[in-house]
Amino acid sequence: MDKWILITGGTKGIGRAVASCLAKAGYNLIVTYASDEEVAEKVSGELRDAFGVNVYSVRADISDRRSINAIDAFLAETDIRLDGLVFNAGLTCREPFERLTFEDWDRVFFANVHFPVFLLQRIVNRIRKGGSVVFTGSLMGIEPHSVSLAYGVTKSAVHALVKNLVKFLVPYEVRVNAVAPGFVDTEWQKTKPAEIRRNIESKVSLGRFCDPDELAEVYKILIENSYLNGEVVVVDGGYSYK
Repeated sequence: MDKWILITGGTKGIGRAVASCLAKAGYNLIVTYASDEEVAEKVSGELRDAFGVNVYSVRADISDRRSINAIDAFLAETDIRLDGLVFNAGLTCREPFERLTFEDWDRVFFANVHFPVFLLQRIVNRIRKGGSVVFTGSLMGIEPHSVSLAYGVTKSAVHALVKNLVKFLVPYEVRVNAVAPGFVDTEWQKTKPAEIRRNIESKVSLGRFCDPDELAEVYKILIENSYLNGEVVVVDGGYSYK
């Protein structure tokens, strides 16, 4: 039986690494993207060619409620039943607390909390029994950080959401977990000034950023291990060890 995984934000950064890891393991994929169709098609083609799996890309902006309908409609049209669902896409807002607007706050909450809740509600019946839902949380939802209040609070909410969803997903025989990454060496992180990177690395026991492929393996474990449920797995290399 073909196995299918849906990954939101699956064409860049962490999502791209997770997609590659799962495709290598033989999973067929549906990856969503916000707006960059050219990159999405390129990534989908590369995954198909490299691993011989089916890969669909679906445009779905997590800040737009209509994207829930778009994903639901695609699954209905293709009659795909999922073995896993990875909520990876997220938004942040880096405005200082004094300039943070209600609209900024609401936008981040919608993308990081409301969107996955109501997408899951819509498509949970399309997840096979024994299936797995994995959220991308964050170390910033555990260790308060001054960069983004909205992001940190929403990721804390994601961690709580995982714990609470366990009971609600029992009737569907679906597990739910989260990965809480620390600092991952995605393209966005690589643009940081060298001094800031060194400062971060000095706080990590392993002395470096996490490679996206290392992190992706944790998602694969949470999808495949049939007894992991309600966990928030922190992957931070021993951050703030000193």
